[in-house]
Amino acid sequence: MSLLELLKYNEQGLIPAIAQQHDSGEILMLAWMNRASLEETLTSGVACYWSRSRKKLWKKGETSGQIQKIKAIRTDCDQDALLLLVDQVGVACHTGRRNCFYLEAGPEGWKEIAAPEIDPNTLYGA
Repeated sequence: MSLLELLKYNEQGLIPAIAQQHDSGEILMLAWMNRASLEETLTSGVACYWSRSRKKLWKKGETSGQIQKIKAIRTDCDQDALLLLVDQVGVACHTGRRNCFYLEAGPEGWKEIAAPEIDPNTLYGA
């Protein structure tokens, strides 16, 4: 059985994928992959995800240039989640932040703990 067949996808044929900076351990983002996006990632060496909103393959950085070069791909003990160790080029978040986890829970609600490093309009030409 191939390594793709050993993974446990959900009812929609998706598996969660956490992107982590390979050298610092920083968690960058969470996205979803299907078999086709994982095959593309393994073949190209660049992260490719499944966009649930657009319902199509999403090559990370195809619009913004902020790609994720794959260093390693791991799965958990249940084989129902992936960890992508990447070399992030630029920012990972579409908001212009280094990572997508810039809101922290507190007594007053969600607090922004990281400012954008780049204007998203610069990334996406809006």
